[in-house]
Amino acid sequence: MTERARLWICNDFLPVYRVGGWSWLLAHRGQTTGAAGGERATTAARSALSGLTAGLRALAASDPACAALAVRIETSSPDLASCAAHLTRLGGAPGEDDPIDNLDLWAQISAAAKGRKLSLIHARAAPSTPLSFAAAWAELARDKAKATGPFIAAIPRSNLAKAPGLPP
Repeated sequence: MTERARLWICNDFLPVYRVGGWSWLLAHRGQTTGAAGGERATTAARSALSGLTAGLRALAASDPACAALAVRIETSSPDLASCAAHLTRLGGAPGEDDPIDNLDLWAQISAAAKGRKLSLIHARAAPSTPLSFAAAWAELARDKAKATGPFIAAIPRSNLAKAPGLPP
C-alpha cells in the first residue's frame, strides 16, 4: 500500500518591488505542519519554487525512509502549475519542457522528491480551504519580506489548529 501526503503551496509576488512570499502546509500521518517565508529581488516563479522546495524538504526530513510515498500537491500558483509535467517525471528521462531557470531550486526539489510519486493540481484558493489559509500566509510573508528582508518561519500550531479543512 502506498502512503499518501498532501502538500498545499501558495506564493504571492509584488512585481513592482520584486518581493515574494510563499507558504506551505503539509498533512502527513495525522500531523499538520507549515511554514512561510519570503525574499527580496526575486521573481514569481522563484518564489513559488522556494515554497515547493521548503515543503518537500520538510516532508523528506520528517519521513526520510518512506520512499513509496504519493504526494498530492495543490497550488494556486500558475508558475508551479506550468511545471506539473516536469514534477511528475522527476528522476526519470528528461523532457522538452524541463526548466532551464532556477536550477539550484530544481536540484533541491529533485533530491527531496527522490522516490516519491508527485502529482500537482492547480486549484483556486476558494474561501475556507487549506489553500486559502496558505494564500493568506504567503501574502503575510511577502509583506514581512518587503519590510524586513528574507526570512523563513514556522506557522504556529495554534494557527494551524484553526485552519479550515486540515486534519486536527
